[in-house]
Amino acid sequence: MVVAPRICGICSVSQSAAAAAALADAGAITPTPNGAAATNLLKAAENIADHITHFYLFFMPDFARAIYADRPWQAEADRRFAATRGTASAEMMPARGRLLHVLGILAGKWPHTLAIQPGGTTKSVDVGEKMRLGAVLADLRRFLERQVFAAPLEQVAELDSAEALDAWRDGNDGDLAFFLRLADDLGLESLGRTGDRFLSYGAYGGAYAAGLWRNGAVATVDPAKISEDPSHAWMDGGEAHPSEGVTLPNADKADAYTWCKAPRLDGQVVEVGALARQVIDGQPLIGAAVAASGGNVRNRVLARLLEVARTVPLMEAWVKALRPREPFCDEAALPEAGSGAGLVEAARGSLGHWVGIEHGRIANYQVIAPTTWNFSPRDTEGNPGALEAALVGAPVRQGEETPVAVQHVVRSFDPCMVCTVH
Repeated sequence: MVVAPRICGICSVSQSAAAAAALADAGAITPTPNGAAATNLLKAAENIADHITHFYLFFMPDFARAIYADRPWQAEADRRFAATRGTASAEMMPARGRLLHVLGILAGKWPHTLAIQPGGTTKSVDVGEKMRLGAVLADLRRFLERQVFAAPLEQVAELDSAEALDAWRDGNDGDLAFFLRLADDLGLESLGRTGDRFLSYGAYGGAYAAGLWRNGAVATVDPAKISEDPSHAWMDGGEAHPSEGVTLPNADKADAYTWCKAPRLDGQVVEVGALARQVIDGQPLIGAAVAASGGNVRNRVLARLLEVARTVPLMEAWVKALRPREPFCDEAALPEAGSGAGLVEAARGSLGHWVGIEHGRIANYQVIAPTTWNFSPRDTEGNPGALEAALVGAPVRQGEETPVAVQHVVRSFDPCMVCTVH
């Protein structure tokens, strides 16, 4: 619980939650209701902070570039989203900072909190802190409804078709509507297409469903069919389930080109992330978008922001469900021997931790991070991962040496290579 969150300084709460879930699985420990609600709040706060940071600081600034000077929206993109000087980030960053007070109240610090444990959370909440959490979420709602959506969250969450989205976009001056207009102008729905198989472990205790989406249908996920193939990674060893996997770096390995192994589900490439979560959960607008154009740059960004609109009301409900005078953590003992898996959803997608315990000590520990799924190299059959497939055919504009289309595709996945390498 000390080391695992330090895999990453961006999604450390998700790493904590996965580690705690793996230990809870090994020890047959059930978090208390308060602990489960508090953990959901911590994960959601981090995920929403990641989503809005990605949109404003990493993704939208690319559209302020001079390469788009001929487009009718470029001047507004430059004013709002240009790196270091755009007006949007000056409004977003204070709102993000206030949102992180959720982590301060419930976990003491961020990143690398120690508050999340197998049996719940170590920090209890009194009545005053519960009121402060409600105030923080009310502030977040105001920011989102004023700037990101320029509409009530519930109205955005209920959009159920391409026609409804177009009608909403045309009468809206928020930042999501602005993105949708430029996305239509650039044809971003045809950029960055993958194989359209989507995985989600399920999020927030079932608030978002688990499953595997393919060919328009959702199937149950069997974690026993997950494997990692190191054939094109700077890693030795053979294909194995992560519970039996090894991490043996070999920087001189021939035919390797990444530190990332190749995760597969029943031998198949999958895409993970907000788009996967929302299509598997059955959100009708995302279902219609995927049915029409699959996984692509536009749909990934749309799903990410739609998830924000759907998640904030869930957070408000979790705050109301907290019971200050009841336990927040079950301090059950861990086993001397056993194994467990912690499968959670981080902002970027499906995150798994697998632990093996012998004589009261960790005998093996393996992690598959979301970007490991999305940025996987080719497997032994030569099949590329989701990003490699999405980059095929990306256009190069006249005079470009660093194609902006490639950057749109890469950033649409919101990669975290730190998690993947660690």
